[in-house]
Amino acid sequence: MRAPTLVVALGAAALVSTGMAGDVAAVDPKPGVDWPSFRGIRGAGVATGFKTPTTWNVPEKNGVQWVAPLEGLGHSSPVVWSNRICVTSAKSGKPDAGIRIGLYGDIASVEDATEHVWTLSCFDKRSGRPAFERTMHRGVPAIKRHTKSTHANTTLATDGSYLIAMLGSEGLHAFDMNGTLVWKKDLGVLDSGYYVVPAAQWEFASSPVIHEGVVIIQADVQKNSFLAAFDIRTGRELWRTGRSDVPTFSTPTIHQVGGRTQILVNGWRHIGAYDFKTGAEIWKLSGTGDIPVPTPIVGHGLVFTTSAHGPGAPIYAVRETATGDVSLAPNETTNAHIVWSVPRDGAYMISPVLYEGLLYVSKNNGVFVVIDAKSGERVYQQRLGSGTTGFTASLIAADGKIYFTSEEGDVFVVKAGREFELLATNPLGDIAMATPALSEGAIYFRTGKRLIAVR
Repeated sequence: MRAPTLVVALGAAALVSTGMAGDVAAVDPKPGVDWPSFRGIRGAGVATGFKTPTTWNVPEKNGVQWVAPLEGLGHSSPVVWSNRICVTSAKSGKPDAGIRIGLYGDIASVEDATEHVWTLSCFDKRSGRPAFERTMHRGVPAIKRHTKSTHANTTLATDGSYLIAMLGSEGLHAFDMNGTLVWKKDLGVLDSGYYVVPAAQWEFASSPVIHEGVVIIQADVQKNSFLAAFDIRTGRELWRTGRSDVPTFSTPTIHQVGGRTQILVNGWRHIGAYDFKTGAEIWKLSGTGDIPVPTPIVGHGLVFTTSAHGPGAPIYAVRETATGDVSLAPNETTNAHIVWSVPRDGAYMISPVLYEGLLYVSKNNGVFVVIDAKSGERVYQQRLGSGTTGFTASLIAADGKIYFTSEEGDVFVVKAGREFELLATNPLGDIAMATPALSEGAIYFRTGKRLIAVR
């Protein structure tokens, strides 16, 4: 394997309309302010309306707004609503549970049968002062983790009224914005290990998303993979659609097409779209990257997906109006539904970002390619880091800049556009594998031991 790696209310949201699950539709997140789930609004990884920093140095305390310590391990990204920022962690019973970073292909699991404690921690966004910490679950993990993974990989989702935490085999949990448990559901053992060597367990990583009072979960696992919808108020299962796919680690994306809401998913056997209200399949594409992690992103009437483990490393640009089986025939790169595709420029771990008409796709080794989103034309390719530097965090963009975060904790700031320009390389002083969050011009980094705000 190439490893996969408040007691104050969170901006109380008024109920404004009747959603699919009842009177629960909260106010919409504010672009540039709220970052409500993995990679922000609709998983795009983009924030607008605010200037963001170009240079900082955390060890030297330059450009640092605040630093808050975090206990335990976690790759879950920060989520932000109004003035609150929250993350999850898993604390091992060992004094040093450890993460092994870098470029390597070891498929081994970590042997750690100690009792773990899963925590939800929220802070004041502007000061970093702790608001609350809650224990979500306590016990020996049902599934082992990879040496590059944690037992808190999945990012929270919030709509300003609820915080949803997906802990994989340790269940789906809903909290109100004061940190009080509202409900939890046992979804059984969800083993997202290596399908070729099932004994190699890597832990669950797909994050929940919320739309109109409904929680969506993608669980591609060793047995009985599924996509499911739950009422955010009660946890009641609204529908479940089986998926004939192997373990994957991608987070779904919500997208509306012609008044119909779709759930977009990555996969190996089944990239595609499902109907939000019923779970019915809309379109399907069979890919060639067999352990996909990047989340689908949308723009210009297209759905972009990528993967890079296995025999190919494709990028696809699929029409958002696609229906049926849109898979390419042998030696094809386009068809009636696929506007363009490239076979070898895809990403394994890192979700791309679409910004100002250009698609930025980065590999684990720091090599990234910039592609014209409409035409599929390669604009340029560049390498960041030493060539032996690992990258896992997904890309984010704002204020004319693309941010690349290395596992060693260096953040490369690249000017957006058709020519490469490295604006700065900024140290965080700690390992960094979680995707950063953006809010009102500040960037929030979750590192190995800290939550850091730079501005």
